[in-house]
Amino acid sequence: MKKLEELKALIASLEPDFDKFYNKGNSAAGTRVRKGMQDVKNAAQAIRAEVQDLKNKETK
Repeated sequence: MKKLEELKALIASLEPDFDKFYNKGNSAAGTRVRKGMQDVKNAAQAIRAEVQDLKNKETK
């Protein structure tokens, strides 16, 4: 569950940059959003791999 909380925190930390980009037209914030979303993708992939490993260990 710790990884889920970290993922939630990462997404929440991007909220100000989403607002700046979409509502205020700040293009630098868009760059930060893209980088942050890449971090979200990587974190989600790590969680996915961990879940798959745990699932495979249970079936053996």
